[in-house]
Amino acid sequence: MRTSMTFVVILSSWLLPALTAPKPIPPPDAKAFIPASVVLQRLHDEAPADSFTLGWLMGSLRERSFGIIMLLLALVAIAPGVAPVAGLLLMVPAFQMIAGQPAPVFPRRIAARPLPTRRLAASLRRAVPVLRYLETMIHPRWPTLVERTKRLVGGVVVMLSSIVVFVPIPLTNVIPALAIALISLAYLEEDGILLSIALLAAVIVLAVAFVAVWGMVRGAQWIGGLL
Repeated sequence: MRTSMTFVVILSSWLLPALTAPKPIPPPDAKAFIPASVVLQRLHDEAPADSFTLGWLMGSLRERSFGIIMLLLALVAIAPGVAPVAGLLLMVPAFQMIAGQPAPVFPRRIAARPLPTRRLAASLRRAVPVLRYLETMIHPRWPTLVERTKRLVGGVVVMLSSIVVFVPIPLTNVIPALAIALISLAYLEEDGILLSIALLAAVIVLAVAFVAVWGMVRGAQWIGGLL
């Protein structure tokens, strides 16, 4: 009996510290998703006082820079007059996505050019509340789809940007630019469901644009035949 009691005491002396010891806190997941509104708010808080550079901006955004840059350029491309320029600029990150670049790369001269921080801060102050509202409906779903469609997204953005730049029909920039904005938002928020819907909408836009251009070409040929 005494031997049994001794065994119980020894066993309890081993088990009690292990049972009462605080559990180790697991390290934070480095790949945990951070909403775009939080990323932009941090960018606003950490921006240099007077001026910033595209190099600093790309370094701060890292892998999120593709989605944010395309979203901003797509919104600019909606406006008439500057749409062709914005469309051409959209092709730069899109081609780099096709090439598999981890983030957009700009020439050193452009990347090091100082830009006024006040304009960036004003844009971020307007964008963050809108993104916070959208994030109540748009959030990470099917993130694997987003990761595997990077080159596809780049290719679709290139084709939509081509419509913005080269199709000579008034207001044809609006719908492709909105489609690019929707794709960029889905890619930025890692929402695979929204990305699927946006890519389907992009296919419809491309098909309609092809039919419209083909109709213009056939019409020009018909008029040329009459002359």
